[in-house]
Amino acid sequence: MAAPTPPTPLETETWLAGLEAGPRVAESRALLALFQAATGYPPRLWGGGIVGFGRYAYRYASGHGGESLATGFSPRKADISVYVMPGYDSFGEILSRLGPHRLGKACLYIRKLEAVDEQVLAELVRAGLDELARQWTVHPI
Repeated sequence: MAAPTPPTPLETETWLAGLEAGPRVAESRALLALFQAATGYPPRLWGGGIVGFGRYAYRYASGHGGESLATGFSPRKADISVYVMPGYDSFGEILSRLGPHRLGKACLYIRKLEAVDEQVLAELVRAGLDELARQWTVHPI
């Protein structure tokens, strides 16, 4: 996933104030803490709506390349989108312990954060970041 705009520092309170009032604000606070603890990286805003942690540059044999967040989340109206950039093929065992979710290619969809095991989510974020780092150099900012 290439970033539509370069990442910018996340002004946490300003960003949270811009979210629609409701449970996504509290969930976003919890996810900010979870991702920071799991990655050790500060949050950056990618493309206006994705909170990313770490970044990596990639270049494929075809010559196509770019820069993307290493992991992150976006509190969408219907679901929370969680981004684990290597995808989820290697993480079946972790996913089996997570709780209710749906999968896309590099996106995990969670309806309600309280319905999943947050320790397992942190384990998944860390495992995805470790796998990504085996393929590409991951930078904290």
